[in-house]
Amino acid sequence: MLHNLLADYLNRVEQAILSCKAAYVERYIEEILTPERVNLRIRIRFEPGHLLEINEAVVVLDGQRVALDYRYHCQDDQNRLLFRYDSTPHFPQLPTFPHHKHLPTETISSPQPDLLQVITEARFAKDN
Repeated sequence: MLHNLLADYLNRVEQAILSCKAAYVERYIEEILTPERVNLRIRIRFEPGHLLEINEAVVVLDGQRVALDYRYHCQDDQNRLLFRYDSTPHFPQLPTFPHHKHLPTETISSPQPDLLQVITEARFAKDN
């Protein structure tokens, strides 16, 4: 049986996606590896065509939900980057290392955002 923290989290993610108007889900995969680990792979297409791709590995450690790894990538209808949050350890100079945010012209320091906030950010992302 899936840990309650993960079950609640997956339910909140699903509800956030269902609340997106003028969007459709291209892919929604919840891969339950153990009762305390799940991987998410989600692709949401928003009008006027931009895309949010979510990849996240989440576990329960010491009674807390923790992301082992994540990538939240948003691009416009021409496949140009709007933003991407990720935990790939390739910017050690940033104070939030390994967490950071890619923008079209720079990479900035950013703690890991809440996935529900990322979905909202993507809903209102504008093509460049």
